[in-house]
Amino acid sequence: MNNLSSSIVDLSLWVLALFSIASWTVILVKIWIYTRLARQDREFHRWFWQARSVADAEDLAQRAKGNSAELARRGFAVLRAANDGALERSGSRRLRLERAMRDGLQARQRSLESGLMLLAGVGATAPFVGLFGTVWGIMDALKSIGVSGSAGLDVVAGPIGEALVATAFGIAAAVPAVLAYNYGLRRAKLLVAEMENFATDFIELLAEE
Repeated sequence: MNNLSSSIVDLSLWVLALFSIASWTVILVKIWIYTRLARQDREFHRWFWQARSVADAEDLAQRAKGNSAELARRGFAVLRAANDGALERSGSRRLRLERAMRDGLQARQRSLESGLMLLAGVGATAPFVGLFGTVWGIMDALKSIGVSGSAGLDVVAGPIGEALVATAFGIAAAVPAVLAYNYGLRRAKLLVAEMENFATDFIELLAEE
């Protein structure tokens, strides 16, 4: 395999290594974030619904962390805000609460799904990057065989085996990214569903207060 071909195969491997590092970074960060948010929401739900009064619940929401606590803060902000004629504060209390909860849900969903597109991109492109390196390496190996006029196993196995490593690296980078993308989407949907349930109960509880 000549220097140019070897450099291209090496470049493919370096690109795949960067893909793998980026995807594993996102995977580990997302697992940590999803686990932390799920724990924070469980704790907040438990203490919120045990509050003795709306004031106690609001105080808890101001001090707590997590998705549902953020939604609760938005809701309590609506309850405190006076209707000063601005469109965002127009309509009934229920309508304003629903608007605030919807905006909060959309913002949190975007945050939960951030980074997942990188995993989808790695899963979709890594095999092709590896295949590109393999095809280029095999093409060069076949040219070398044609020039040398020898097609023995000792001549063919080395260059082609080296080229096939790129495909293996591509698959190794793509599989975890695809699995993590599907896992991330499912965890995000579950967390959003929990927030939707909390938002519905919050509106029903405080819309007519």
